Amino acid sequence: MKEINIFCDAIKDVSIIASKIKARPKKIIGYLCSYAPEELIYAAGFHPMRLFSSKSEIMMAEQHLQAYCCSLVRGVLEDSLSGRLSFLDGTVFPHTCDSIQRLSDIWRMNGKYEFFADVVLPAKLNTQSARTYMTDVLNKFKQALEIAAERKITNTDLWESIKKFNFIRKNLSKIYALQSQKPGIIKGADLFAIVKGSMVMDPDEVGQLLPVIVANLEKIDVPKKNVKRIVVSGSICDSPDIYTALEAAGGIIVGDDLCTGQRWFEGEIPDDENPINAIAARLLDRMICPAKHASPTARGENLVSLAKKNNAHGVIFMLVKFCDPHAFDYPYLKEAIEKEGIKTLLIEMDDQQQNSGQLATRFETFIQMI
Repeated sequence: MKEINIFCDAIKDVSIIASKIKARPKKIIGYLCSYAPEELIYAAGFHPMRLFSSKSEIMMAEQHLQAYCCSLVRGVLEDSLSGRLSFLDGTVFPHTCDSIQRLSDIWRMNGKYEFFADVVLPAKLNTQSARTYMTDVLNKFKQALEIAAERKITNTDLWESIKKFNFIRKNLSKIYALQSQKPGIIKGADLFAIVKGSMVMDPDEVGQLLPVIVANLEKIDVPKKNVKRIVVSGSICDSPDIYTALEAAGGIIVGDDLCTGQRWFEGEIPDDENPINAIAARLLDRMICPAKHASPTARGENLVSLAKKNNAHGVIFMLVKFCDPHAFDYPYLKEAIEKEGIKTLLIEMDDQQQNSGQLATRFETFIQMI
């Protein structure tokens, strides 16, 4: 499908995407966490772009970060220090894990970008005070963007941006729903490319491509196969080889709890008289990550619900090496899933170290078990 190929080609070299965006001309604001309020960035006239490691050898970043920081944090810092992110005009750091918060300080002191913002969102999300605080933080961020853009962000700007990103989320949700209804309708690596591409490409282009992909997928009939339905859980997955290896072993991913997956696009921004309140509502009510708190059992209940909804035979925990928040959550999530009679598998990932042969063997063994 040519529309999918556009996404696959786009994520091969983000600098090419960046050069096209800057030629418009439009400034690019990078971010590392799915809690970044993209709608505000876009409404200000900037292009929000999720940052991923180029997986280059870590050399310069070692002077600033310990080796036990995750590969995403070290890799993105390496890209910044080495000049591979020279296309950035600014960066936004939402309040998230300790490593990204420390990266924020290092970035601010060593980066050479025009715009920088720490968006310190609440960690506890289940109180009225958290809602008040969230809207205050977003309003403050809006003011910072207005200074950078040298113009006011109107409610019309915000609603147009919200409508655009809601449309993207709605279509991504449709693609995931089709994959769950007809497993194998789309390759895992292609699904990965569509989601990652949607995080970095021009939202206007994404909004044009996604409905075409949905319409084409709806026309496809997939013969029933004896495949195992898998849900994956973790922080990020930035390797299409993992999806390919799992499919080769006889598994199909039918849902995920990833911040580079459903956790990023899940939940549309509701209608509200105040667009800032509407953006805050989604950030408060969406699927949470370990850096946020809604209740002691919220993440476990969500993962169980996700597995049941997708009739999953197994759940694979894909944890980035040295990611403490997800590592702390893993034992109780594993227990919650296995109480439902669903098998689990834990794998650790590192952008700089991938053992595809060992991974394939583990996937094959797991698929045989379930």
